[in-house]
Amino acid sequence: MSALKVEALPFYSNILNKYMRAMVYLPRDYDKLPPLPVLYFLHGRSGDETILSLLEMDTLADRMIQNGEIKPMIIVCPRIENSRGMNSAPVFENVTGSDGKNSIQIGRYEDYLIDEVIPLIDRTYRTVPNRSGRYIGGASGGGYAALHNAFRHPDLFTKVGGHMPAVELRLEEEDQPFFKNMDIWKAYDPISIAKSPFMPDGLTVYLDAGDQDEGGFYEGCAILQDILQRKGIASQNHIFPGHHSVSYIKTNLEKYLMFYGS
Repeated sequence: MSALKVEALPFYSNILNKYMRAMVYLPRDYDKLPPLPVLYFLHGRSGDETILSLLEMDTLADRMIQNGEIKPMIIVCPRIENSRGMNSAPVFENVTGSDGKNSIQIGRYEDYLIDEVIPLIDRTYRTVPNRSGRYIGGASGGGYAALHNAFRHPDLFTKVGGHMPAVELRLEEEDQPFFKNMDIWKAYDPISIAKSPFMPDGLTVYLDAGDQDEGGFYEGCAILQDILQRKGIASQNHIFPGHHSVSYIKTNLEKYLMFYGS
């Protein structure tokens, strides 16, 4: 039996006009398996694609697959930088945050993910190249990005997870560089999208946040869950013990993989 494999996949993004990278987990005996579903897992604003190894997601997925707890799947962690995974400007640019310290990346990051990363993965690996075999999730800012990308492109995904997602109840000052006006805010805010005529057929949603989350993101999750349930969209929302931290995600990662891989 072959060992699990984690690959670095560097590539040039024509949309962002720069080199980017993704980390890709391939299960044991990948070459002998039929085409596999893909989980796209997005990092938060201070992270990068190495979230795959930081969370030890590869070793956990490998154990769960070998134990028959989840089905074999490919896991892709693409670099999305501090972008919120959205189209915030016509061309890529580094800008300084409102705190004068944190760098923010603006550009066509939604198009980058949808029109470059996903097709690249489908060309490079033996995937199920349709929504039935495509899931998306993420942590913190990556959870926000996962939710709005799934809600805006329900034809591409069947499962979406927002894990301590940065779903805010109002536009914060630190986020203003991403949003030129409130119309753009509403176009990407998961709660605003859910309130719209949005009715995805067959999309399943998983939300969770810590009971001591410093951003209070459990509040946004609760509001979003209420809207989704009233619309009859299959969704679940959990409040687990913990803070807004890497350790919170690691503690609950097995639950997430059960959601995506069951």
